[in-house]
Order: sequence, then C-alpha cells, then structure tokens
Amino acid sequence: MIITGYLSSTVYPLVWMVLWGAFLAFLAFLALRLIFNYADPNPFGAVGRFGFKIRKLTERFVYPAARFLANFRVDTRLAPLVTMFLALVLTYFASSIIGNTFFVIDGLTAGVINGNPMVFIGFLLYGLLSIFVLFIFIRFLSSWFVFTRNTFLGFVNKVTDPIMLPVQRLIPPVGMFDLSGMLVLILIMFLQSIVLNIFVRG
Repeated sequence: MIITGYLSSTVYPLVWMVLWGAFLAFLAFLALRLIFNYADPNPFGAVGRFGFKIRKLTERFVYPAARFLANFRVDTRLAPLVTMFLALVLTYFASSIIGNTFFVIDGLTAGVINGNPMVFIGFLLYGLLSIFVLFIFIRFLSSWFVFTRNTFLGFVNKVTDPIMLPVQRLIPPVGMFDLSGMLVLILIMFLQSIVLNIFVRG
C-alpha cells in the first residue's frame, strides 16, 4: 500500500523549497563572511562597514564553530566552513522531519478513511519513532548552541537518555560533535522501515 496524501504531495514540496532557499541564503552570508575574514578590508571604508554588518549578523552562528576550532588550535577564520557543513546537516534533517510528519499525518488519515487498523497502528508507531528522532535532533542542537535549560529541554534529555547515554559510553562525543546520535538515528530509521514493511506494505 502506497500513501500519497495531500500534505506529502502538495504542501511538502513548497516547504522544501522555502527551507532549502533559506539555507542557500544563509550559505551566501557565510561565504561572504569567509571572504571578509581573509580579505580584511579597511574597517572605515564602505566594504569594511558592509563586512562588519555581515560578521555581526552571523556571529551567533559562527562563534560555536570558532570555539570548537580554537580547542584544536585550528585557524578560527575557517569557522564559517564548519558552520556551513552544520547548516547543511541541520537543513537536511529538518526537511526529513517535516516530510516524515506530513507522511505520518497522511498515513493516519488514510488508515481512518479506509477503515484499516493495521495501517493506522503502523503509522502510529512510525510517528512515535519520528518524535524520538525529533527529540534527538533537539538534543543535538542544544549541545551545539547555547539554550536555556528549560523544562522542555530537560524533558527531551530525560526521554532520550536511556538510549543515548549507553551509546555515548561506546562512542564518546568529539568536542561538540556527538557521533553517537548518528548511530541512534540509523537504528531508528531501520526500525521505521521494519514497521512500514510489517503494518503498511505487508
């Protein structure tokens, strides 16, 4: 059974275009910052003032990468490249999470309309696993950027700790990069494919 609902086929392509368009615009700002880092124009000239504005706009995004590079004694002027890579990864996961959300909503709707409880249960399980993916995504963001340790973030850590902590003991974080999260995400995607094969496609 193939689910092709309204959200997945009509709304998601528009969201995808907006999301990746924003990424390309952000990429352009980071590329300009990288150029100004090495060009070092006269700060009192028009180009220098424009470069200062670019640095001011991107500072909060580049600073964590610069701090990470400084720990390894790498030229911090390369920090925009690290931020570009991180933005690419985050945009990819954000688009996947949004696509999965629309896919689950369409699947649950199809299960109800067609009166098929197996499809409904399958997409319900798939959706719960997708929420766990979202929580790991939020956990990753909180480790890279500075967030207030509010109640929701504490809840996210509490939900993901039972799986993340044992995996982190096997694969310790490298600086601010938590590679254990990638392993958990691969495992969850494998479980999601099993759920779809058993409850939906079966």
